[in-house]
Amino acid sequence: MTKELERLKEVKGAKIVENMNVDELVKELRGCAFGAGRLAKAVDIYEEMLNEETTKFMGIAGALVPAGMRNIIAEMIRERYVDVVVTTGANLVHDIIEALGEHHYKIEAADENADVAVDDVRLREHGSDRIYDVIVHDEAFARLEDFIRGVFEKLSRKKRYSIKELLTAIGEKLSDRNSILRSAVDSEVPIFCPAIADSMIGLHAWIYKQTSPLEVDAFDDMKDLIDIFSEAKRTGAIILGGGVPKNFIFQTALIAPSREEGREGFDYAIQITTNTPEDGSLSGATLEEAKSWGKVGGKAKAVTVYCDATIALPIIVAAVRERMEEGKHKP
Repeated sequence: MTKELERLKEVKGAKIVENMNVDELVKELRGCAFGAGRLAKAVDIYEEMLNEETTKFMGIAGALVPAGMRNIIAEMIRERYVDVVVTTGANLVHDIIEALGEHHYKIEAADENADVAVDDVRLREHGSDRIYDVIVHDEAFARLEDFIRGVFEKLSRKKRYSIKELLTAIGEKLSDRNSILRSAVDSEVPIFCPAIADSMIGLHAWIYKQTSPLEVDAFDDMKDLIDIFSEAKRTGAIILGGGVPKNFIFQTALIAPSREEGREGFDYAIQITTNTPEDGSLSGATLEEAKSWGKVGGKAKAVTVYCDATIALPIIVAAVRERMEEGKHKP
């Protein structure tokens, strides 16, 4: 009998009962296969991360803030369900837009059975920008520009800032409790954004630099991130989407020294992605592949959930919170 056959477990159909909470539903999914079983495993791994003094890194790629995940991510930061955030600049741009009182708007299809069908040229003529089924008005970006420039003008002209320090300075100027950047400042959770130039923040920084001094070192943050990894008793990664944030998190394991003989890479890893590995993309690369690099430990508890993060993340967080509250445990 092969090792695979020795590990066989009977598939048990999930049951839906009256007044079920989210965690009870997730526990029913443990006996299921495919994405349902992977989702249940992700919740179990996240629960263990929270209970085992794990330093939790979260990578955020994709347009999660425009899609409506902002409050959930901010609360995860405030409640210390994550300890380190690495994100794209775009998510921070849209976080600031919301914090300034601007909004994102969902397009409602004329036919409820149809996909998004809009005239994008007409949207452009009316000063609206589209992210799949979400609209942002040009006025929001104009307000963003004024705000960002105001932050830059108050920065020291004699100091060279890391990207993390620049984001802290921006977050300090926001008052919205549901802001990711403001929550990070209040909770002392560092936010890293290695590809900040690839965003409106980076664009306005370049524009500002044409007439005024602004020194930002794109490499300084690597030391801080590596130090956090090296000093952690255990490490876990929650990867939403993949992209640059995923690699920036995982590459810390290549530099950081092993904390004990025979141990390397992240101890826990959860990846939520809609990409598959066949084209060699980073967002689709499996966590097993990461083990070959030493980025994820050979004995790590890990799972990839093939799902839209806007579906999987709220379910995972809600289930884990119910478990933590039931056990009267806070991260």
